Amino acid sequence: MPNLMDFDAEGLSAWFSELGEKPFRATQTLRWLHRAGCADFQEMTDLAASLREKLLARAAIIPPALISDRVSGDGSRKFLFDVGGGNAVEAVFIPENARGTLCVSTQAGCALECAFCATGKQGFSRNLSAAEIIGQLWQVNRLLGRAPKEERIISNVVLMGMGEPLANFDNLLPALRLMLDDNAYGLSRRRITVSTAGVVPGIYRLRDECPVALAVSLHAPDDALRDTLVPLNRKYPLKDLLAACLAYLEKAPRDFVTFEYALIDGVNDSDAHARALLALTRPIPCKFNLIPFNPFPGSRYRRPRAERMRRFTEILLAAGKVATTRKTRGGDIAAACGQLAGQVQDRRARSDACGVSFVLEEQAS
Repeated sequence: MPNLMDFDAEGLSAWFSELGEKPFRATQTLRWLHRAGCADFQEMTDLAASLREKLLARAAIIPPALISDRVSGDGSRKFLFDVGGGNAVEAVFIPENARGTLCVSTQAGCALECAFCATGKQGFSRNLSAAEIIGQLWQVNRLLGRAPKEERIISNVVLMGMGEPLANFDNLLPALRLMLDDNAYGLSRRRITVSTAGVVPGIYRLRDECPVALAVSLHAPDDALRDTLVPLNRKYPLKDLLAACLAYLEKAPRDFVTFEYALIDGVNDSDAHARALLALTRPIPCKFNLIPFNPFPGSRYRRPRAERMRRFTEILLAAGKVATTRKTRGGDIAAACGQLAGQVQDRRARSDACGVSFVLEEQAS
C-alpha cells in the first residue's frame, strides 16, 4: 500500500491515473495533505465519497512519528522522529525575528564520517524515504500549530540535518519539489538550501533537475587538510568541487554559493588558513558562513577562541568578502550545527551509502 507522502505532484497524478481518476483529484488530495496538513481521507470533504473510500482501501498517509520535542533556552526546538528499525532522526526549528528556519535530515546517520561531526560518528543505517524527509516539515508545521496555507511559521528549509542530502538524491528530489509546489508548501527556490560535503555528481544533478540555494561544507583551504576533516575529499578533491560550484551558478536561484567553514581551534583557524581560503575560492562568487565548532561527547577538537574567530573573519571581510559567523543556537539541547546524532542502528550498512563506500575502504587499507 503506497504512502502518499512519498509522491510529488507528478508522481501522485500518475498514481491517481492508475486508479482511473482525473489529474485534478490528485491536485485536490495534494492540497489537503500538504497545505492543510490533513492525514485523514474522510476529512478531505471536496473529494467524492467513492474516491475517499477507494483511498482508504488502497493508500496510506504515514509521516514519521514524533518521539520527543525539546525546547532550548533560546527558543530553538529539536524534534526526534521515529523512522523504524530502531532508527530516529532529528529536525531543528530555529525561530528568528524575520523568519523561521527548519533544519531537516535526509539519512539515518551519515556515511561520510567528517571528523568534527556527531552525526558521522553515529555511523550510517539507511537513506530516508521522500515521505520521511517531507514528513519532518509536515509534522513540524502541525506541531507549531499553524497549517502551511495560513501565515507561515516556517519560511525557510535547510537540508543540513543528519546525513548527506546528495547521497540520497532520488528521495531528496520529490521532497524538494513538494517544498516548491504552490499546492503543497509554496516555498521559493531561494528559501530552500541544500548543504553538501561535496558530492560532485549530485551538485550537477541538482543544478539540472531542481536548482535551489547551495551550501558547500568546505572546512579546509587545501586538499591535505580537507582529506583529514572531510574524507569525501579523497574522492572529489577541491579542484573538482569548485568546478561543480561554478557550473551550479549557471542555474542557481542565487548568484553566489555559500561556503560553510567550521572553525576548529588550532586546526583550520589561523591567519594563513584564512588567506589560503581566499585564494582557493577567488574564482567563485561566494559568501562564507563561519561556524564555531560545537563540541560533542567523544570529540577531540575544541571551539576556537573568540579573538581567533574575530581575526579570521576580519581577514575575509578586508578582502571584500561577505562573511558571517553563525550564532550557536540550541547548544543546550545538542541541536547546534554538527551536534545532531539521533539514534542509528545497524551501522554496518554505512558502507553501502550511495557510492561513498570508498570512505571505509580507504580507512581499512
